[in-house]
Amino acid sequence: MVRDTSFAGFLRNLVGPNVVPRLWGDTLNSAQNDPIKLSHTLLTARGQASGVAIADRVLTLIETADAEGLQRYLAALRDEFEVDLGAVLQAATSAKDPEAGTAALIALQQAAEPPRQELFRRLNAAPRGTERLVAFRCNLLAALREDASLAPIDADLRHLLRSWFNRGFLVPARIDWHSPADLLEKIIAYEAVHRIDTWEDLRARLVPADRRCFAFFHPALPGEPLIFVEVALTRGLVGAIDTILSAPRDTLQAEDADTAIFYSISNCQAGLAGISFGAFLIKQVASDLKADLPNLKRFATLSPMPGFARWTQKQGIAPEYLAEGHEALPIAAAAYLAEAKDGANRPLDPVARFHLGNGAELHRINPGGDLSAKGRAQSHGVMVNYLYELEQVESRHEAFSASGEITLSRHVRALVNRPRIWDTADSTQGRKDAKQPDS
Repeated sequence: MVRDTSFAGFLRNLVGPNVVPRLWGDTLNSAQNDPIKLSHTLLTARGQASGVAIADRVLTLIETADAEGLQRYLAALRDEFEVDLGAVLQAATSAKDPEAGTAALIALQQAAEPPRQELFRRLNAAPRGTERLVAFRCNLLAALREDASLAPIDADLRHLLRSWFNRGFLVPARIDWHSPADLLEKIIAYEAVHRIDTWEDLRARLVPADRRCFAFFHPALPGEPLIFVEVALTRGLVGAIDTILSAPRDTLQAEDADTAIFYSISNCQAGLAGISFGAFLIKQVASDLKADLPNLKRFATLSPMPGFARWTQKQGIAPEYLAEGHEALPIAAAAYLAEAKDGANRPLDPVARFHLGNGAELHRINPGGDLSAKGRAQSHGVMVNYLYELEQVESRHEAFSASGEITLSRHVRALVNRPRIWDTADSTQGRKDAKQPDS
């Protein structure tokens, strides 16, 4: 069991469960098993110790609630802890007065914040409060898939989690074979891109001189990785995952490598979905590797294309054009990555959206890059290299954020400009968003 060393934990140990009734008084007798009533009480609690005890009780009741009880609590969060629109309009009217001053603006800001945000802040003061709220969000996200009216609750909790998990609180660390066994077990369990089947598989990714693994941690979730990235140190770009994962193989000394390949990035906490850590981690790792190994000249990924097969099916591209070795396959892959967009005019492929949004270049298409059953099913075996040129990452990120502009290598640009031999009506839609690199 993880020992709670937070101030909230200290208070809980200080007051103890037998003291809680005295802190709550009559409130406990009437509401101790009703998380909704206790949540209202928590918002009015004045004492810090009593607030911690109430917060702990609310979270315990939520954690042990059945499906009906959880649904009832979520409905109350939506309906009973929402903004008072009348108060917002009144505060806005006051703030419009030129002589109102900053006090009126502060009052408007306070009126516009839903009470459930303050409720979440107070729940966070409970022992292991952050960890428990992250777990609560897993249940919230599951409920949200069935009931879209719960979206405001998630918006408020996500807003707070983004603040609590901002870059300043993240702790980078290298994972190696000497890391705690329970942490290594979590790396095996959380690996989401290229499955780790055995301890020997994990050893092959951590022990050799040309392999690295790095993760982000947070003080509120001790021993729990938020995200981790696996890195292969190579000579030149790698276009096939078997080149990295196959065994046995010849090990390259780290000082002889010129390229760092990020071949697997796994988010670990479902309750933190939508809160991105990957961009920070890649840039942190690239910077650290560059400092430790100045011989490294290139930083790139070897990435899957999880939506490519679905897209080709929707486009009606016949299977013969997507067979391994057919000239149409890399052309279709380039068109998908460079031109297929979602409703917000962002790359349709989630991995492309992530890396291009981080400021990477769409660098190389690799047919036959992943010939596993999963690779064939999701991307017809194609993988892609995204290139991180550290001196250009920020400008490319800003261009992508401002206008959706992406950077293509000459290799990918040439593929995009090739005739769509599966479709005589060669569409050029979307190419205006692609930028030809200077070199």
